[in-house]
Amino acid sequence: QVQLVESGGGLVQAGDSLRLSCAASGRAFTNYRMAWFRQAPGKEREFVSAISKNSASTNYANSVKGRFTISKDNAKNTVYLQMNSLKPEDTAVYYCAAGASGGLFYISLNVAAYDYWGQGTQVTVSS
Repeated sequence: QVQLVESGGGLVQAGDSLRLSCAASGRAFTNYRMAWFRQAPGKEREFVSAISKNSASTNYANSVKGRFTISKDNAKNTVYLQMNSLKPEDTAVYYCAAGASGGLFYISLNVAAYDYWGQGTQVTVSS
């Protein structure tokens, strides 16, 4: 069992930056690949970014590529999402997720591939 707690969300203006954190407790953090998803009102949960168990592989949604960076600190049991040049369309609840399946370099963009989820943190970007 893994417990995930997100933090770092808030209200910012377009062009600003935020760093989301997701602290994990429970089983060994190195056994999990991690991801960020987001969900805007009235929309389905969508993939934002993912990182493999060994941090060697990453993936980003086209909408955030070049602006967001995912990283994983195994010593702190924490995954981060650095978000730069934020846009109003980035407004959503951001969720951290952990998945156990797959090898060290494996990542998944699929919601169903993740076993544990945080409670979410709200990010609001005003124009």
